[in-house]
Amino acid sequence: MAVTDEAIEKIKAMITTGALRAGDRLPREADLAAQLGLSRSSLREAVRALALVNILDVRRGDGTYVTSLDPHLLLEALSFIVDFHRDDTVMEFLRVRRILEPAATAMAAELITEEQCGGLRVLLDSLGSDPDADDLVANDLEFHRRIAAYSGNTVLCSLLETLSGPTTRARVWRGLTQAGTKEQTIAEHRAILEALVSHQPEVARSWSTVHIAGVEQWLASVP
Repeated sequence: MAVTDEAIEKIKAMITTGALRAGDRLPREADLAAQLGLSRSSLREAVRALALVNILDVRRGDGTYVTSLDPHLLLEALSFIVDFHRDDTVMEFLRVRRILEPAATAMAAELITEEQCGGLRVLLDSLGSDPDADDLVANDLEFHRRIAAYSGNTVLCSLLETLSGPTTRARVWRGLTQAGTKEQTIAEHRAILEALVSHQPEVARSWSTVHIAGVEQWLASVP
């Protein structure tokens, strides 16, 4: 194992065992290096690496702290990687979304409140009957973002938000080129909402699967 990798593992171990908790300040560099049996240079490199993935927060003139370790914060590094996706991987992102999002929708159906359902209904009503493709996709993204949040699982919510980016262009493209897409999308959103309102997790899961699979099926058919 490289020296820097060893240093990273030792700091991670301090966090996972509770020796360092979210928000804690790390000991002085010299003290921590001695405690972990590391050189100060390898410790410094490890701190830089962990700061890049939002595990540590280096505050100039103040010290180095463990971040909140919030899932959304930690998954920002995944978002950075996702930004480099290629067009030929969009289908793979859609397939992962088809696995995760129906589960989140089913979870939301169990937890969603009347007020949250009302907010989703207002969101869908604001679209009108003949939206352009950009407005339709923006509304679609917000609709699914809220449902993921209502699942109560912050990790799942963050993963889905990260996955939505690579599929946005395909959704706009479908809205511009496939006849009946607007009406179908609106109808499927309404069906998902009604399943949420009636607290029917499996119905919500099924409609969510159909909804995402439609984009996937269309993309597979495009030459």
